Amino acid sequence: MGLFSSSNKREALPWKYITSVDQLSELLNSIREKPLLLFKHSTRCGISSMVLNSFENEWSSGDEKCDLYFIDLLSHRDVSNEVAVLTGVVHQSPQAIVIKRKEIIYSATHSSIDAHAIESTLKKA
Repeated sequence: MGLFSSSNKREALPWKYITSVDQLSELLNSIREKPLLLFKHSTRCGISSMVLNSFENEWSSGDEKCDLYFIDLLSHRDVSNEVAVLTGVVHQSPQAIVIKRKEIIYSATHSSIDAHAIESTLKKA
């Protein structure tokens, strides 16, 4: 085992990728009881990568409590812009938005994104 090896390797989260505005609109129009989390990530931003890694390491709910949706901002900026239009949440990157029954129950950006806080919010919702 090397200096940078990790024996605590976590399984990848079950992200569902949103790649079109139509897919996003359909998703937001069909929200039912189970909440969804939108995670907007810039693949060229070091801060965004750090926040994503931290979130993935802290998240313990898999997709049990909510469905996890990932938006690659560089490849799908139109989708990210549409998130802002449809939710009323001003665009930031990185950004996490949790929606339940068409209501935003959590929104945070940058280092304020906290997997434990999201899981706590989901327990109360």
